[in-house]
Parts: sequence; C-alpha cells; structure tokens
Amino acid sequence: MTHPDLYSDRRTAAHSRSGGRPTTGSPLPVVPRRGAGGRRLLVGLFLLGLVAAVLPWWTDTPAGSLAGSTAMLTGAGQISGLLAGYLLLVQVLMMSRLPVLERVAGGERIARWHRDVGATLLVAVLAHMSLILVGYARLEGRSPLSQAGVMLRDYQDMVSAFAAAGLLVLIGLTGVRAVRRALPYELWHATHLAAYAVLLLGFAHQFSNGTQLFRPDPVRTGWIGLYLLVVAALLYGRVIAPLAFNLRHRLRVADVVAENPDTVSIYLTGERLDRLTMLGGQFFRWRFLTRGCWWQSHPFSVSAAANGRWLRLTVKVVGAHTRDLRELEPGVRVWAVGPSGTFTAAHRTRERALLIAGGSGITPLRAMLEELPPGSALIYRVRAPADVVLHRELDWLAQARGVQVWYVVGSRDDPGPRQVMTTDGLRRLVPDVARRDVYLCGPPGLVEQSRQLLRRVGVPRRQIHLATFEL
Repeated sequence: MTHPDLYSDRRTAAHSRSGGRPTTGSPLPVVPRRGAGGRRLLVGLFLLGLVAAVLPWWTDTPAGSLAGSTAMLTGAGQISGLLAGYLLLVQVLMMSRLPVLERVAGGERIARWHRDVGATLLVAVLAHMSLILVGYARLEGRSPLSQAGVMLRDYQDMVSAFAAAGLLVLIGLTGVRAVRRALPYELWHATHLAAYAVLLLGFAHQFSNGTQLFRPDPVRTGWIGLYLLVVAALLYGRVIAPLAFNLRHRLRVADVVAENPDTVSIYLTGERLDRLTMLGGQFFRWRFLTRGCWWQSHPFSVSAAANGRWLRLTVKVVGAHTRDLRELEPGVRVWAVGPSGTFTAAHRTRERALLIAGGSGITPLRAMLEELPPGSALIYRVRAPADVVLHRELDWLAQARGVQVWYVVGSRDDPGPRQVMTTDGLRRLVPDVARRDVYLCGPPGLVEQSRQLLRRVGVPRRQIHLATFEL
C-alpha cells in the first residue's frame, strides 16, 4: 500500500496535538569535521595495553624453556590468561559509561567494541582453562578431569576462578542474537551486569595463582593500579556522574500523550534544562521511579531537540515495561543517565543529509531534523498508515525548515517500498544522494537493506550513519 503523500512534500502549518512544535530560532550548524583522532587514540591505547599485558610473560620466560609440548601448552595458557585479565578490565571499562569515552567514541561504537571484545574474552578464558588444565595434567601424569579436581581442592582462589569462567560463558551465550531476542530485556541486562561479579571473582585468582603476578614487584603493582583505575571509572560513570546530573535537573513526568494506539510520548520537566547539553539523535537511559518501573532502566532517544523547557521521549509499546509507561502519572520522578550517542548531526561530513526511518526509528531523526540545514530530506517507512507518528510535526518542519518528507507505507513487497527502495527509485527521489550524509534508524532488517542500497547508489561508507534496534 502506498501512502497518499508518497513522493509529495507535505508543507502544512498544522502543529502536533501534543504541543510539540519545533523550535525555530536555533542557528543552522556548519558542517563539522569528523573527530576520528580520539577514536584512533583509544584503539592505540588498547593495542598498547595488549602488548603490555603479555610483556611480563615474555621477560620472565628464559630462552629454551619452552622445549616440549607440555611447556608450550602451559606457556600458551599463561599468555591467554594474561590477555583474558586485560580484556576483562577493558570490558568493564566500556560498561562504565564514562562520559569521556562516550563523547570520544559514542555509545553505539562502544557497544560494537563491547560485543567484539566480549567474544574475544570468552575465547581467551576458555583457551586459558583448557591449556592450563591439559598442560598441568600432562606434567603431573593425570587426566584433565582429575587435574581440575586437584586444582579446585588444593589451589587458592580456584573455586572463584571457575565460577567466574562459568559466568562468562553464560554472558557470552546471552549475547548471541537469537538468544538475546528470546530473552526479556530486563533478564538480558541483569545477566550482563554479572560481569562485575566476574571481575571480583577473578581478581584474587590472578594474584594468588598467576606466575607473572604472584611476586610483589612493579608488574603486580601496575596490575593492581589498573584494577583501581577501572573501578574508579566505574564508580564515576555509574554513580557519581548520574547522581550529579539528576540532582542538577530533577526530572519529573509532566504529561503522557498517546500518539497512536501503541505509541506514547512522555513529556518531562525539570530544573536548569536550559543548561542541558543535548543533541538530536542522542538517547538517555530512563528509570521511572514508580511502582513496577523503578527497578529497571531502558534506553530511549529523545524525540524533540533541546528547547530549555522540556524533554520528550516517544516510545512504542512492545513489552511489559513499555505498557506500564502508558500509565505514568504527572509528577513521577525520573532518573536519567546520559545523554549518550554520536548518532547526531554533529558527526556529518556534508552540508545536506538524508534521513531514513523505519517504524519507531523516527524518534531520534525527528529531533535531529531541527538541527539540520534546509534541503535535508526524510524517508519514513511504516507498515500501515496508523503506524505513522509525529506526522504533524514532520509536516510543520517540512514547511518551516525546507525539509522534504516522504511517507512510504507497506511491507517490502508492496508498491510504495518497491518503488522507493531501489537504486532508480532512490535516485529519483534524492538525485544528489551520493553527496549527502545518510542517517538510518530502525529495525536491523530495514537498516541493513537500506545500507546495501546506499552503497549501490554510490554513498561512501563514511557518510552512512547507523542506529539499529529491535522493535
């Protein structure tokens, strides 16, 4: 089915029934430069840390001491153990929500790094356990299973180390996409918080059994210092910075407005909102301090640019928590952590932009539209006309800021999407698409399909910005 406004530029003066008229007095931003230097520095520091983690083993291992397969097995086990200890610290640091990390790399990129480092960490831990067990078993003339029993009984802190490894395997399994989709968000999130327990359980084992860290020397002191730095970052990012933010702004629910039967907009007011630095496209982790909601936080993008008076998030009802949000009462206190994310107009490389939204992926793009110069364009994909939200505001922006807005309704094989989401259709709609930055936000299938289409029409990778989520 094709929406009647397909291929049309709607420019009506009607504003949102929720009162969310865009602000028009903000200056148009200049084209910023991509800040890749900070990310390169982070990657360089990470690689330097990998080398430093293995260096103690290298300096402590005499030449010729690895003769024979048993020595090679235990040596490889020691290396993988040092790497696992370092990668665990990196993982926890990426979970710390340290503001400087999120500013430099962005929440989306950190999430990708977290996933990749997590998979490597799991491999390193399993390799460490297997290699050490087999190597020590051959050295002592036992089976690996018998050796595991001896280590659990006789080696200090080994029980906690095995428990830490088991937790890591559990966390790794819940990171598999199919498993994650099957789990409620709350359970998945709680499981990943077990990484803190892994840090605590594995800490003592490294220093009581680790050959390179057993002796009281500068290497041991350096590792302890690294642990303390990571714990300090965790406390600052998870406790101190959020506490300061919420004491400063004291957010409360002002109103809850139904945009359609399964989407609501939640308006928040607070103190000193004119001093809140936030960009369209960013998100917060919201915790609503009321019965049934206080014990969990969820990430939602703001759906309107900062205006100094209120904040707004627009949420699609997809589970128990989002259903509860429809029943929020004015005055409910809100604990927010953020803003986070680099999916913003500040990271574009060209003057003009094309925005492609799928379903509730419109929310960050709606906020971003207020910060883009005239000539920007939006393609809004939905399955049915009733799924369109914030359309009055989008139409208002089309008139006030010279934004082209196209509504494309139907499944992938319906006439509207078939006409638009092809190389010819996209070039017909946006002839200069290859000279624009393109922002994609929506479910994984739509984002990946659109990304491939953009590459076929000649949009360089550096001009494509992605924000993927599950509906």
